[in-house]
Amino acid sequence: MTDQPTFEHLTALFNQRAWPQALAMARTLKAGSSSHPMLYYIAGIASLEMQQLPEAIDYLGRAATMAPDNAEFAVHHAKALVLARRTRDARQEADRALALAPGRAPTLDTLGVVYTQIAAHDQAVEVFRQAVSSAPGHAVYHYNLATAMIAVGDIDGAEREIEACLALEPRYWRAHLTLAQLRRQTPAANHVVRLEAVLGEAGPDAGQTQAQVCLNMALAKELEDLGEYARALDHMARGKTAAGQGHDYRVARDEQLFSALQARFPEPPPPSRGCASGEPIFVVGMPRTGTTLVERIISSHPDVHSAGEMLNFGMALKFMSGTHTRSLVDIETVAGTRHVDFRTLGQTYLDSTRPATGRTPHFVDKLPHNFLYVGYIAQALPNAKIVCLRRNPMDTCLSNFRQLFAPNSPYFDYSFDLLDTGRYYVLFDAMMHHWQRVFPGRVLEVDYEALVDDQERMSRRIIEFCALPWHEDCLRFEANPSPVATASAVQVRAPIYRSALQRWRKYGEALAPLRELLAGAGIEV
Repeated sequence: MTDQPTFEHLTALFNQRAWPQALAMARTLKAGSSSHPMLYYIAGIASLEMQQLPEAIDYLGRAATMAPDNAEFAVHHAKALVLARRTRDARQEADRALALAPGRAPTLDTLGVVYTQIAAHDQAVEVFRQAVSSAPGHAVYHYNLATAMIAVGDIDGAEREIEACLALEPRYWRAHLTLAQLRRQTPAANHVVRLEAVLGEAGPDAGQTQAQVCLNMALAKELEDLGEYARALDHMARGKTAAGQGHDYRVARDEQLFSALQARFPEPPPPSRGCASGEPIFVVGMPRTGTTLVERIISSHPDVHSAGEMLNFGMALKFMSGTHTRSLVDIETVAGTRHVDFRTLGQTYLDSTRPATGRTPHFVDKLPHNFLYVGYIAQALPNAKIVCLRRNPMDTCLSNFRQLFAPNSPYFDYSFDLLDTGRYYVLFDAMMHHWQRVFPGRVLEVDYEALVDDQERMSRRIIEFCALPWHEDCLRFEANPSPVATASAVQVRAPIYRSALQRWRKYGEALAPLRELLAGAGIEV
């Protein structure tokens, strides 16, 4: 092994989070003495922090192999694998780490995050609960447990954990927003006074951006529940403006992307020789238009598994395009797909969904923005079903604007401004008209309002399109026990409700500019 003073220096660099220096020293020491797994572990963590994913997987894998009884090595190896979307390998390593009974709360918390990211929410609840038990004074562990509980439908438990989190750390901003979204607030039970007090204490300075985002969006949600729409819209605009800082959205970039995707498939192609599997059912559309509702209806069928919102198809296409641009999908990526073998693309996607899929005849991939890839899906998976949700354009745009999406997602930069959201909707509408022309019969468009008005008729139409025999469970989607990790996780635990229909009208003339924009593009509202 290395001489002790040098190893202590390496440990000091690691504890100081001096990642480049730690990585360089670990490489030097390992070259002289490759027998100690801690050198590989430090090199792996440093590589992970520096976003050098292939190296991190290699180093952490070596550490875990050399010390097979070390739970922390296994957990971080699983973390690196899940970041690389190697879901099958990540699940195997996570299960192995859990069997090693990791005792440290930070290790348990990391393992819970891994399980969350591979949609193993029951296991995530178990592990986060252990982390809370091990370190009950840490607010973040309570919050992570709450989010896992929401996914499995334990809303009461989630509320208790969020309140425990806020009791420990009132400035845990995200917890305030999650709590506001848990239930419909009432005059007798709401958090408006507390939210206003905390927002006043946070102050408007730039260092409190997350506070401005979360607290304003929480107030917007609760004030809307209470019928105070003007105040709700004001807080909504403040929250989204703060959240959009640094994103520098330009609709022209999306106009170019959408044009490139349509130009890639300009006319109906000859019959595809893609991957023959009929397993996937894609549910697509603008977010917040009922995609989760339809996913729950379909996945309530005993022959269908809910795989959640997966980036897998876009990542498979990006890989096969051979491009190395930062965006998951851009005009360079589209240009790089000219010679993609569609059968290989379909099989690569299918393989990437294992082991979560393959145990039932079908699975639902419910990533709304897969509407961008309809042309590729239709060619790569000619037997896959594609269901697209449509909702009143004004309600669609408002619902996108009122939702705080994942900040690191590659798809939501349009959503920080209401009129940008409207412009994006215009692009989406034209895109779907294009796909219907080029791939007639491949996409079933479902009207959200029609589904709410006549649940059974529309549910039967969806199930028939998916080539499934009718099953009565599809009418009881709210009893579906499978986890939900989307923004609709709370709503889909209840029967269909009508309160979201024509929500935009409650905001009155404040939404007139959006209506004029859509009407100017020829879209009826």
